[in-house]
Amino acid sequence: MKFDKSHQVQLEELTQRGASRRDVLRALAAGGVMSLTGAGLLARTGAAFAQGTPKQGGKIRVASQSASAADTLDPAKGANSTDYVRANMVYNGLTELDSHLGAKMALAESVETKDAVVWVVTLRKGVQFHDGKPLAPADVIYSIMRHKDPATASKAKTLADQIKDVKTTGPNQVTITLEGANADLPVILATSHFLIIKDGTKDFKTAVGTGPYKVKEFSPGVRTVGVRNPNYWKSGLPHLDEIELIGIGDEPSRVNALLSGDVQLINAITPNSTERIKSTPGYAVLETKTGTYTDLIMRDEGGITGNEDFRRGMKYLLDREQIHRAVFRGFGTIANDQPIAPSNKYYLAGLPQRTFDPDKAKFHFQKAKLGNAPVQIFASPAADGSVEMAMLLQQVAPQAGLNLQVSRVPADGYWSNHWMKHPLGYGNVNARPSADVVFTQFFKSDAPWNEANWKDPKFDQMLIAARGEPDEAKRKKIYGDMQVLVHESGGVGIAQFDSSLDAHTTKLKGLGSIPIAGLMGFMFAEHVWLEA
Repeated sequence: MKFDKSHQVQLEELTQRGASRRDVLRALAAGGVMSLTGAGLLARTGAAFAQGTPKQGGKIRVASQSASAADTLDPAKGANSTDYVRANMVYNGLTELDSHLGAKMALAESVETKDAVVWVVTLRKGVQFHDGKPLAPADVIYSIMRHKDPATASKAKTLADQIKDVKTTGPNQVTITLEGANADLPVILATSHFLIIKDGTKDFKTAVGTGPYKVKEFSPGVRTVGVRNPNYWKSGLPHLDEIELIGIGDEPSRVNALLSGDVQLINAITPNSTERIKSTPGYAVLETKTGTYTDLIMRDEGGITGNEDFRRGMKYLLDREQIHRAVFRGFGTIANDQPIAPSNKYYLAGLPQRTFDPDKAKFHFQKAKLGNAPVQIFASPAADGSVEMAMLLQQVAPQAGLNLQVSRVPADGYWSNHWMKHPLGYGNVNARPSADVVFTQFFKSDAPWNEANWKDPKFDQMLIAARGEPDEAKRKKIYGDMQVLVHESGGVGIAQFDSSLDAHTTKLKGLGSIPIAGLMGFMFAEHVWLEA
């Protein structure tokens, strides 16, 4: 696929008329080279336009749900939402995620490949670090290759392991060579761990990046203060003079801080808090539909949960409408036992929706020779909504001839002591930036987090084929077929995709949604402004 600057105006016109980015790129596709160029093509369309003309100046305080002595300015070590927000205030990536979890250009002016193995990255000219040093290929090489060094302790090492090397191939160009084909590389490079730091940086007591804000103060576990970068390479951004970032772990306390005017933006609110915030004049809730889900896990390790008919019966016992309404208060999106969400460009929309059907469940249980023996399911507050979902299952189970007993275990220690340790239980999977990452981490036969111990050689072959398929339409077809396999025979039941809920003063404008997470996919800082 080739897309060059001559198509930029046409693309902007089409996207503003509502055509999807994918349809537009297909319309403009030509030749055998997959190429992404252009800066922030979709950045100023949609929500921000509807909120009026941005104002310059002002400062805000933002409270997220995590802060600790382990807070870091090293993007490689980022481990929670506050780290990711802080990193995106200070640094930029070669690419950024757009509102459909596709990659758009950032520090890279273009990213091109012929085989999805060798990628040529042309850097944007005129970009400076906060200390005035120009962006150079050496910065990119250092930033990427340090993830491969075990001493860095990068949270993205498993992703970086597929990168063979990064070399300078021109005055403003680097070439990234992978161990094997992966057409998702531009999306992987958009994740916050791969943000670009200065060549040779080892001390992260402060930070020098190319991002919209300079670090004025960084006190781990206390606060981070960023001030506007007057030489930011994105014209007209950022809008605010200063952003202070703090952590408030307790959700009711975060809500109180917002409604008292102490902070102007908070994240990770529960559905239970939304009515209080919405009914308070001057405050609003922003729902970001994400690919996060809490799944029913039926492990294939002998016993009844390894029987495909038993698994299918359990999926028919999920009353998705009731779960959506009663457990998640109408927030989120009803799901269909496929792990790719409607917000993802590779979502297969054509799968017939599996509905609540105790009779079909009973039919499959009888085929599985279930019998009367009690079946135990483990749930915990650690997996969002799992206790409530397990109780709903227990209520309807007798209609299908199932004797289900719920074991509620504490949140503390759940992930090490219970997750993937019982035949029947729950997991909680955060949104991932691409279909490949979801499938590789959770469904491939040898995946470290193969929750259901589900092994399908055909699925594994399709996963490798999709990575190396540069034709977008063919790739989408493969990912669709993989979703059918998981829906039909996989060992997880996915009732709904959860939403991320942020709350803010209505004076704060410019917030949009990037469906990886709340706080605009952790990238709100450069987009928001305060209404006078």
